[in-house]
Amino acid sequence: MDRALTEMRTSPLLWLLVFVPVALAGERLWPERHTLLFLLSVLAIVPLAALLSRATESVAERTGDAVGGLLNATLGNLTELVIALTALQAGQYLLVKASIAGAVVTNTLFMLGAAFLIGGLKHHEQEFNRITARVQSGLLFLATMALLVPSFVAQVDGRQAVTQPLSLGLSVLLILAYGLSLLFSLRTHKEAFASAGHGKAEEEPWPIRFALVTLALVTVLIALVSEVFVSSVQIAAETLGMSPAFVGFVVVAIVGAAAEMTTAFSAAAKDRLDLSVGIALGSAAQIALFVAPVLVLVSYVIGPQPMSLQFWPGAIVMMLIATMAAALMTNGGRSAWFVGVMILMVYAIFALTLFLLPPAP
Repeated sequence: MDRALTEMRTSPLLWLLVFVPVALAGERLWPERHTLLFLLSVLAIVPLAALLSRATESVAERTGDAVGGLLNATLGNLTELVIALTALQAGQYLLVKASIAGAVVTNTLFMLGAAFLIGGLKHHEQEFNRITARVQSGLLFLATMALLVPSFVAQVDGRQAVTQPLSLGLSVLLILAYGLSLLFSLRTHKEAFASAGHGKAEEEPWPIRFALVTLALVTVLIALVSEVFVSSVQIAAETLGMSPAFVGFVVVAIVGAAAEMTTAFSAAAKDRLDLSVGIALGSAAQIALFVAPVLVLVSYVIGPQPMSLQFWPGAIVMMLIATMAAALMTNGGRSAWFVGVMILMVYAIFALTLFLLPPAP
C-alpha cells in the first residue's frame, strides 16, 4: 500500500484512477448517457494503461524484453478476448471479426509506427533484433493466409458447406503454430531473441511480487472498464459523427490496446525498441494465431451457432498489407523517425478510407 501511494504522489497521471469507479458506477446509474460513459471509460483506461506499462517494465527488467513483450501482449489481449467472448455469446459475429481485424491492423501499423517515431525523435537511430521481427511477421503472414482460405473458398468456389469444418481445422493448426513459436523463441532458440538495444529503465523497477499483483489487478479493471467503453461507443460515435467501420477498426482497437501502447511507446523512448517491437508484432500475431482460433472453438460451446474464419475481402486486404508493411520496414533491424512516419501513413490511409467510405455489412 505504501508503494502504491508513493507511485501516485510521483505520477500525477495516476490520480485519474478516480474515474475507474466513476465509470463502473455510471454504467448502472446513467445507462442511457452513452457519450458520458464513453468519455469516462477513456479517462479511466489511461491511468490503468500507465500502471500496466510500469509493472510490465519492472517484470521485463528481470525476465528480458522477449518475455516482457510476450507478457504485455498476453495481458493486453485479455481485454480484447473478454470483449469478443461477450459479443460471441450474443451472436454478434460481425463485431467479433471486426475487432479481430482492427486489432491486428492497429497493433501492426499504428503501435509499431508510433513506437518508431517516438523512439526516433529522441534517439538518432535505434537497433532492434530483426530475428524477432522476422519471426513475428512470418507468423502474421501465416495467419493472414489461413484467414484468406475460407473466404476464397466461399466466395470463389461457392462452397459454403465446407467453410465451417475448414475453419475448425485451420483454428487447430494456427494454435499449434503459435505454441511451437513460443517453444522456438523462449526455449530452443532463445539466444537468437536477445535484445539488441542499449536502453535501460530509468526508474527503479518494482519488486517482482508487487509488479505481478499489479498486472493481475489492473488487467481485471481494464477488462471491466472496456466493457463500459464497448457498450457505449457505438451510440456515442454516432453522436460524434463517426462511422461504425471507423469505430470498430480504429477507435475500439486503439482504446483496447491502450495498455500495450503505453508500454511500447515508453520503451521506445528509452531505447528499448526490442520490447516495443515484441509488444506490437507479438500482440498482433497472438490475436491472429491464438485469440481468433480460440473464439472459433469456443463458439461451439457458448455461441448460438459456430463461428467461421471467413472475413470480408476488405479486412483480409488490410491485414495482408499491414503484414507486408511490417515485414518490409523491420527487415534491416534499424529504425529512425521517418520509418515510423511511413508506417503511420499506411495506417492513416486505412483510417481515412474507413471514415469516409465504410464498407457495407
